[in-house]
Amino acid sequence: MASSYQNNFDLNDVPNVQPEIRHSSSLSQKDHLMTNASVMLDDAVAASVARGIITPQDEKLLANRTDVKAINDSMALSIQCASSVSNMARLLQVRGNEVQELRTQVLSLQRRNRGLQQENKELKKLIDSYANNMRKRCSELEMNTNRLREQHESLLLEVQKNLKISRPEA
Repeated sequence: MASSYQNNFDLNDVPNVQPEIRHSSSLSQKDHLMTNASVMLDDAVAASVARGIITPQDEKLLANRTDVKAINDSMALSIQCASSVSNMARLLQVRGNEVQELRTQVLSLQRRNRGLQQENKELKKLIDSYANNMRKRCSELEMNTNRLREQHESLLLEVQKNLKISRPEA
């Protein structure tokens, strides 16, 4: 009987009704439900119905049917609502798992970042140490070069003096 019922049940069999906005006390001030919304056609509405909200559109759909068809439609509606809630729960679980995986990746990247920051500090210290050593060596080389230049000039003067002494001028 269920298979013959499914063949007769048309989810798209919706009367043409102008939408009205209805505010339910169980909804927050920002949440409004359109009176022509259908849990049989919309998962978001099905989730609302699963929380105990029946839409006027669904009442109209069920009121125009025979008792047996209304009972079967109500059962189909209940199954569809349960299925929608179950699907949303699965989606939330998958998203929760994705968020947890991303969180794990973020924590891993943060640990790696801290390690790299520490390595960068150590490398900076090493570079600063090399730079200081190079400055010292450059200063020492410059001083040695100046001293050698002075010694060279002094030796040149001495050689010239010795040449003048060894070659007397006539």
